[in-house]
Amino acid sequence: MKKPGPRYRRKPAAATQRLLGAQSADALRPPVVGLVSLGCCKNLVDSEVMLARIAESGAIISADPALADTIVVNTCGFLAAAREEVLAALSELAQRKRRGELRRIVVAGCLVQRDGFSLREAIPEIDALVDVHHREDVVRAVWQQDSRPGGGALSAAPAASQAAPWSDRGRLRVTPRHYAYVRISEGCNQKCTFCTIPSIRGPMRSKPPEEIVAECRELIADGARELILIGQDTTSYGADLGYEPGLAGLLRTLNAACDGARWLRLMYAYPPAFAEAMIDAIAECPRVVKYVDLPLQHISDRVLKAMGRRVTRRQTERLLERIRRRIPGVALRSTFIVGFPGETEAEFGELLEFVRSFGFAAAAAFRFSCEPGTAAARLPGQLPEQVKEERYQRFMLAQQEVALAAARQMIGQELEVLIDGHLDRRGVWIGRHAGQAPEVDSVTQVRGRLRIGTFVKARCTGTADYDLLARPVRERRQN
Repeated sequence: MKKPGPRYRRKPAAATQRLLGAQSADALRPPVVGLVSLGCCKNLVDSEVMLARIAESGAIISADPALADTIVVNTCGFLAAAREEVLAALSELAQRKRRGELRRIVVAGCLVQRDGFSLREAIPEIDALVDVHHREDVVRAVWQQDSRPGGGALSAAPAASQAAPWSDRGRLRVTPRHYAYVRISEGCNQKCTFCTIPSIRGPMRSKPPEEIVAECRELIADGARELILIGQDTTSYGADLGYEPGLAGLLRTLNAACDGARWLRLMYAYPPAFAEAMIDAIAECPRVVKYVDLPLQHISDRVLKAMGRRVTRRQTERLLERIRRRIPGVALRSTFIVGFPGETEAEFGELLEFVRSFGFAAAAAFRFSCEPGTAAARLPGQLPEQVKEERYQRFMLAQQEVALAAARQMIGQELEVLIDGHLDRRGVWIGRHAGQAPEVDSVTQVRGRLRIGTFVKARCTGTADYDLLARPVRERRQN
């Protein structure tokens, strides 16, 4: 759950007053708005933009949702577990509203796009629904001016999902000031049989390179020193624009244009689209950290085919070998799905053997979620939940062995660490080296007199489970 910064208030803009029209004094009283952002970092970007638009309209932003009279919940609808989290949060808010503690509940995001008015049928206390293709309508929803029948922007016009992605400039960020997420595209054209993203977010649409550069420069001016490039499929960037340099060209452009950023990090790469030019760009651009997030999902050829992944084990291994050979010291991160329909014990064993032998810097697993409307939900051989859970536990134990061994190999190495925050009052700080992405990877604990948002040279002295322990090589901070 993400929370915005301190209370933030502006006088209602003239344009907002015209939008709202003549209303009662009570209706025009500025709402005190709290944000609950659920789901992935792509959702978080939407939350930050919505938060900024709400603040610009004259509403008061509260860092503590408990002090707000209006709550905006930006939802995730990707997996059953995410939907359960959303419904639990909404049920709690509904109780607060029934007790008279809330004036308004606004629900936005992927679950609205997926389930529509059935959300309000389940929780009648919801006042407005804002789908992913009408993000800007959140201002009307917060100010009790629902712009569509039934409350809130729900029914996206078909053309909305085909349009160019929203500009994400002008955000009220809720991440630490020194790093920010940069969405380079929206939607996805891949047809993985287990995934609902194309039906929720629509086909892939890339932002023009000049728009991404402008956004990056705005974030740098706001204090960001690490820019994290995200999208549902970052490696297909530019194909819909006819932008021939593709992701490799974008990386080189940002490397040259983002003078104030120390790190550019690439997430959500898609294996079949990972071109040779991309490997070269990561290897040659000094601002691009030597880190690749490459969700592989499985390694068995039969399971990969059933998943619609358009890649084989041999092709995957060749790609990984090229990345490691041409990007010395690269940190490779991946995610996998266990318990896919029809996955045999032998195929799961093949996955375990692969994870143990390859040695990913970090790897995570998800239990297969049978999502209605997907091709995978209709496949024969659906596995019992206890089998999925047992395989998940075995996978995590196997990866734990790999991760702990990799952490021990870091002892004695000198690292550049970006300080994210305090761990305790004994002078221990939480930071990350280039091979650690925020929120999803382990961290580096550094003891010393440091400052959040700065880079420090530190030597790894030991490990604490997955985390590294380090001390500054010198106390002088580097900006």
